[in-house]
Amino acid sequence: MNKTIIILLALLTANQIFAQKFKIKGSDTELPLTQNEAEEYMKRNKNANLMVTGGGSGVGLSALLNGTTDIAQASRSLRMDEKLKLKNEGKEYKEVIIAYDAIAVIVHPSNKVSQLTREQLEDIYTGKITNWKDVGGENQKIIAYSRETSSGTFEFFKEHVLNKKNFAPTTLLMPATGAIVQSVSQTKGAIGYIGLGYLEKTVKAIQVSNDKGVTFVAPSVASAKNNSYPISRPLYYYYLTSVESTVSPYIKFVLSPAGQQIVLKTGYVPIK
Repeated sequence: MNKTIIILLALLTANQIFAQKFKIKGSDTELPLTQNEAEEYMKRNKNANLMVTGGGSGVGLSALLNGTTDIAQASRSLRMDEKLKLKNEGKEYKEVIIAYDAIAVIVHPSNKVSQLTREQLEDIYTGKITNWKDVGGENQKIIAYSRETSSGTFEFFKEHVLNKKNFAPTTLLMPATGAIVQSVSQTKGAIGYIGLGYLEKTVKAIQVSNDKGVTFVAPSVASAKNNSYPISRPLYYYYLTSVESTVSPYIKFVLSPAGQQIVLKTGYVPIK
């Protein structure tokens, strides 16, 4: 074997050793952010190969539990049953907050309603209020859109806006956040809720009050950062300590100034 072939084989072996390949799965809220972070990370690290998919926080955490993803992205914290399963299987995990998010309540741009209290949102989504005229709008039926039950956004909204009450049976459950944006933008009587990073001009964001109508605050990076917007939450990555050496360089990048700048540019709130 000549010297050139030996060098080529050594380089090939080195590339295989240092190749960084792993999967990230879960929250649709975090999907645009993680896609942007992964893209930039792979530009800076040519041997890195990151596969990013959505499906919802529950899907990502289930994949973490059954070993089909390396990082679960979640817009909610682990439930007790999920913690117990990991403990019973002897799997140690780490939780990292990568950003903060505001949940924007959206309506069709033609809707005259611009402000709603938390109590009004609860009544709309539990089915007590069914017509926009009851909250200062036109005589028009309310069509409520929600994420499906596997979504971390669904669970957070249920707990913090509905006070853990059940959604009305008439609520239309959507498989992805983008589907809610599209549906609300095309339906005059519609209302929905989405992560701040998905907010666009085809829908109108509602100002929300958490003090029974004394003050109303619009969702934005600034209002989420200073905690004045009432529907804000952390965004998480979860991973097993067994893969820490593989995923740690990427997570360090996400938490770095460069990674947090991507958080801001994508429409989320940096951790600092």
